[in-house]
Amino acid sequence: MFALPKLNRTGSARHQIAIKGIEDGVLLLPDNEYRVIIETSSINFHLMSENEQDAVVDIYKAFLNSLSFPIQILQKVRALDIDDYLQTFEAKRKDENVAIYKKQIDGYTKYVQSLVKTNKILSRQFYIVIPYRTKGKESIEIAREQLENRLAIVEKGLGNVGIKTRSLNSLEMLDLFYGSYNEADAKQQPLTQQTIDLLRRNHL
Repeated sequence: MFALPKLNRTGSARHQIAIKGIEDGVLLLPDNEYRVIIETSSINFHLMSENEQDAVVDIYKAFLNSLSFPIQILQKVRALDIDDYLQTFEAKRKDENVAIYKKQIDGYTKYVQSLVKTNKILSRQFYIVIPYRTKGKESIEIAREQLENRLAIVEKGLGNVGIKTRSLNSLEMLDLFYGSYNEADAKQQPLTQQTIDLLRRNHL
């Protein structure tokens, strides 16, 4: 189970969002609240014909109306970091022996750098949060079973409109929160299992 130590700062991200922990891909919140999070693909809605768009809207509407539980739809937008991408071309340039190819690589990297300076390149990721609240002293196993049932319903409904889904594991969930509340730190020091183990050791 992922259960990072509580920080003393009352304004910390963990204090604000009140996460108790994460166990095998299930988010544990206060008051017997549990969540699973899935990442979804997107569809090229505007490239569809009018009839195809109408069909997608009708199917999606029927899916939402069929749900007996709430869901949360989350869109995460961030500026795309292309440093690693450009570094791969720099490495290719060093290994390239043909002058004309070196020149082409230089021209392309300068073009991309100038493009990023004048226009932010954004990436969008889509998530759906599925909740469940246990009654009384019900165990996490019961919560997990109910969440799996709800997850299957959501995956089937989204699949009917061509949207693919993937459940986040524990580390990916932590990384989602970490990147959302500590964007600058996440870019400099990505969250890894090694980082989590280090935090645990330092706060024991």
